[in-house]
Amino acid sequence: MSDDLQIERRPGVVRVTFDRPQRHNAFTEAMYAALHDLCDQLAGDESARVLVLRGAGGRAFAAGNEISDFLSRDAVAYEDWIRDLLLKLYALPQVTVAAVDGVCVGGGLAVATHCDLRVATSYSRFGYPIAKTLGNALAAPIVYRCATVFGEPLTREMLLAARLVGADRAYAAGALTSVAETSTALDEEVDALVESVLPLSRVTIGAAKSQLAARSASLEAAPVGDEDLLHDVYTGPDFKEGVRAFLAKERPSFR
Repeated sequence: MSDDLQIERRPGVVRVTFDRPQRHNAFTEAMYAALHDLCDQLAGDESARVLVLRGAGGRAFAAGNEISDFLSRDAVAYEDWIRDLLLKLYALPQVTVAAVDGVCVGGGLAVATHCDLRVATSYSRFGYPIAKTLGNALAAPIVYRCATVFGEPLTREMLLAARLVGADRAYAAGALTSVAETSTALDEEVDALVESVLPLSRVTIGAAKSQLAARSASLEAAPVGDEDLLHDVYTGPDFKEGVRAFLAKERPSFR
């Protein structure tokens, strides 16, 4: 397991904390690997009923991916590996909850939208501002999943205007189960949600998750040519400039 991924197990509940507050909990390769392993374990764990994911520090759920990780590997292959994790997370038999306290963008938003339920503090914000930061693109199924959760209008605003969406608008769109005013209130809301899920029928939850997964598989499948599109983006000049500028802490100059 990664040192930046804290896992706490209690009867019926697994709580995971992304623990890189100095980097707004941006996901590293090691953190993704640890999540892969955890999902593999939970897939056959009948003792766990609920999985809660949260970021440390009160400023972010997760602010995307650690950009330096893209420098030493094929970016499309890395994104495919991350996508495999998201599918594992979505397919888990447990009820999965994203507890969002702060910024939830990029890879963080992808993880949150692949959870069953989301709760957030009132000052949390959500989005994919990649058009002004990295100049990359998302795999089509990730875009479709965001549109399923937030609705197409907000998803278009996130991607085409590179704007972040506040918790009030996310709640109004149905993307959030509830909104809490403070981090402490968020803890209480998550605890209450977990306690309400624990005594529920496994059969009902299993059937509902299976039915919803089948619907998602048909509506959110990647179109023909999506992998070629991503390859062109990740090997193109905008992504190269976006990574350079991000690491140099400069504003990118896209063509």
